[in-house]
Amino acid sequence: MGLFSFFRQEVAIDLGTANTLIIQDGKVVVDEPSIVAIDQKTGNTIAVGRKAMQMHEKTHSNIRTIRPLKDGVIADFNAAENMIDGLIKMLGPRRRFLSHMKMVICIPSGITEVEKRAVFDSAEHVGSRETYLIYEPMAAALGIGLNVEMPEGNMIIDIGGGTTEIAVIALSGIVSDQSIRIAGDELTSDIIEYIRRQHNILIGERTAEQIKINVGAALAELDEDEAPEDYAVNGRDLMTGIPKQIKVTYQEIASALDKSISKIEEAVLKALETTPPELAADIYRRGLYLTGGGALLRGLAKRIARKTQLDVHVAEDPLRAVVRGTGLALGGTHKYTFLIDRRGF
Repeated sequence: MGLFSFFRQEVAIDLGTANTLIIQDGKVVVDEPSIVAIDQKTGNTIAVGRKAMQMHEKTHSNIRTIRPLKDGVIADFNAAENMIDGLIKMLGPRRRFLSHMKMVICIPSGITEVEKRAVFDSAEHVGSRETYLIYEPMAAALGIGLNVEMPEGNMIIDIGGGTTEIAVIALSGIVSDQSIRIAGDELTSDIIEYIRRQHNILIGERTAEQIKINVGAALAELDEDEAPEDYAVNGRDLMTGIPKQIKVTYQEIASALDKSISKIEEAVLKALETTPPELAADIYRRGLYLTGGGALLRGLAKRIARKTQLDVHVAEDPLRAVVRGTGLALGGTHKYTFLIDRRGF
């Protein structure tokens, strides 16, 4: 058995719009931004992950940084393949070329068959011989310790980089769901637009992401212990073209994000409206579970709780809930009926 294991490589991948995480042997061994840097002249990959992110929005004409995933799905097939290949190489050269690689990859619940095929093909091209897909809400539920096989309703709200996945899960299946392409990237765009419109300053994605992390909020009134200090922002003045610094408050950012968060709330209500009454009763008792990077947005859980009049629980370490669940699915591919598989490469 030990020798057989040596000739197998098994990995679980959370292929996210913003970040990609890989679990091997029960541990998160790769946690990198989903980005690749390409040499425009040769087409060769220069860097992936964190190194490529350091180049993002700072490159000259010979280097292009690409985020291969958009709205939770592969938008640039070649770049995605290069990125996955580079991230797999981070696992180490010793097991890279072994004969059998097995992957479990999580995908949005609203993915199309064409988009699903792109994920399968990318996995095949980087050497996977046995590939399984799992829907993100199901992986998140597993990752936070819910028993998805029981005849009990649980609602998961997973706010990632490209999509917000809302699903009611029972008996190893998704009963009611909403998948909307409003999530972390959209919130980042809202901040860029707000700073440009309100302060006449142009900022990049990386700066907007830091604003979201440091002073991002879903409510304009936070408890004193939650409220962050004003945050200094550097950008280019659109009138003079000269670099300039301003300070923004969490109240401003809450105002900038309000419309997008309202759409997430609407999607939650739609999912609840289509939930069978017996499962709705379970959700009333158990509350809603919030996972993904968006769960860290200050005041979001409280805002959703006010809208739905239900308890909202923020998962422990919400950023890794999906990859933890994907890792659990990797160890149970023989028993989990909700996995989508393709064999015989």
